[in-house]
Amino acid sequence: MPAKRTYPVALTIAGSDSGGNAGLQADLRAFHGFGVHGCTAIAALTAQNQDGVAGVLPVLPEFLCLQLEAIFSGYAVGAVKTGMLQNAGLIETAARVLRCHRGIPLVVDPVMVATSGARLLEDAAVAALKRRLLPLATLITPNLPEAEVLLGRPLATDCDAQSAAVELARRYCCAVLLKGGHDRAHPACDLLCISRNLLRLSTPVVRKPLSTHGTGCTLSAAIAAAIATGQPLLKAVVEGKSFVYAAIRAGGCVGPHAAVLGMVQRRGTACVLVENCSYIHPSTVRKAGQRCRQMAQRVFPRDPI
Repeated sequence: MPAKRTYPVALTIAGSDSGGNAGLQADLRAFHGFGVHGCTAIAALTAQNQDGVAGVLPVLPEFLCLQLEAIFSGYAVGAVKTGMLQNAGLIETAARVLRCHRGIPLVVDPVMVATSGARLLEDAAVAALKRRLLPLATLITPNLPEAEVLLGRPLATDCDAQSAAVELARRYCCAVLLKGGHDRAHPACDLLCISRNLLRLSTPVVRKPLSTHGTGCTLSAAIAAAIATGQPLLKAVVEGKSFVYAAIRAGGCVGPHAAVLGMVQRRGTACVLVENCSYIHPSTVRKAGQRCRQMAQRVFPRDPI
């Protein structure tokens, strides 16, 4: 009798995107690209397409709790990611269940601000996110507008962004990936504060991509998937960024006016440049740079693109 095959498992707690570009649909595509079985706890249904969101129907917190309890009781979840949790009740419920599973790595994508700049969460939900969910995270992945909401101040310069990544890491005792996609000067450059190091992660810029809708969801899901396969956090983040870069490059049309990120498989890390930043411990920049170079050589040895 052949040996039983086992698959790593990741869980997404997020909303459904009826257009399939973002939300848990994007998460499942990323999980599949890493060879990971995907479990889903649906926090909301949306009616949307490339033109915008026509409606959102959040589930009852009690039903979200039932989904989570069913998943954790039946599946060997190796990593969790959260996406948009629209209200305080959903955030409180997710946090309460996740608190019982603190040994499982948690990637929190604090979805609060739409691409248009509109706030997606009410003040009570933002407060619950800060108070209940972020302290449980292994990694949080805010973009620049979301980091501004979390910190309550504008981030106008690269120095501001570096300071924000460090402050968020200290405040929530977790790693922070501050996404730079909203920075027109450096759209493919992110900041990662991890283990008292501040790193800059960058890829080549994809000129005139067909679609970038869902890149944030895809990134956090790819990182969670890599963690579920046993990768350490640093390499998981870099693999996730590489995966998103490949998905943007492979974007395609799915309607007369609709496009989507490409369906790609797990990538290597050679397309991601990892550099040390000098913000933390300026008196030991040289030693920190040596540490990061040694870390990069250990973690990313000649991976194919």
